[in-house]
Amino acid sequence: MEATNEAASASDPTKARYVKSYAMRRAYREEVQHPPAVPAVQGAIDLHCHAHEGQQDALDLAKHASRNGVGGLLYKTIIGGQRPAESLRRLREALNRWCEEEDLTPMQSWVGWGVARGGVPISLESTREQLDDGVDAIWMPVANSINTLTKVGIGSQGPMPEEEARKIGYTVVDEHGRLRPEVRDIIRLAADRGTALFFGHASHPEMWAMAEEVDKLRFERAVIDHPFSPFIDLTIDEMRELGRIGITLNFTYDELSPLLGVDPARMCEAIRTVGPEHFTLSSDAGEPLFPNSVECLRLIRGYMRAFGLSDEEVHQVSVANPARILGAPVPA
Repeated sequence: MEATNEAASASDPTKARYVKSYAMRRAYREEVQHPPAVPAVQGAIDLHCHAHEGQQDALDLAKHASRNGVGGLLYKTIIGGQRPAESLRRLREALNRWCEEEDLTPMQSWVGWGVARGGVPISLESTREQLDDGVDAIWMPVANSINTLTKVGIGSQGPMPEEEARKIGYTVVDEHGRLRPEVRDIIRLAADRGTALFFGHASHPEMWAMAEEVDKLRFERAVIDHPFSPFIDLTIDEMRELGRIGITLNFTYDELSPLLGVDPARMCEAIRTVGPEHFTLSSDAGEPLFPNSVECLRLIRGYMRAFGLSDEEVHQVSVANPARILGAPVPA
């Protein structure tokens, strides 16, 4: 009978996942839920949070995060996208006023800049201007990268042929697979200033080209988002090699959500195999189909605890490591 069950599980991965996860969900316990209070997020820093048009409201999210003791949010996107640092300054002022009225400590906050945003070519000059204005992190091309366009396209049109994607999309490498000079200069600028650098939706050739430059510079604030997503699709062995270089792998709730459906056991296995010092946890939330980012932090931290990470390891991947990436103090 046991052999028959094993064979059935091998032929039906969904059933195998259900059998394993059912025991985890029954055994896992955290603080009692008292909505809208969110337990088990104290000190957590979200490195990948969306609050641009049509997404969660940046200020309301900041209030919710502050009320529940979240360590901080890095807004990858925010309304007022061409001046994200100015948008963040306004948010901080409003949040500080509200927290003073409510006798709360405001969370820390940061904001990112996406190169090639809005179809503006990748530019060292524009990136430097954004950093001078107060941006805290840089993202390489994301939605308008050639890799994204060939995998999902624009809107509901579906994946584009590569020839079409190259007409409107961006890549960080030239026709020979070498980093474009402006991209190499941006990586060096980030290293010089100690600014967090995210690889965006890079293809594998783009990723390894950037990793090579990061390795040369001994730069340790480079990050690869959602490594199990179809955009990135890394193996655990590849994660191990990137970790040796000093690159951080940033797992997201997006990967665990029904839209991507990554098995949390697989995510936990990657962290334990490669080492928690090489990982962070984040939400990648903002769209209406996701919970808000605070709840996503609770969920992804809870999944990792349930599937095997210790409290110390969860603190490392969701508090200490994100703080290191941002050059920020570790929340108590």
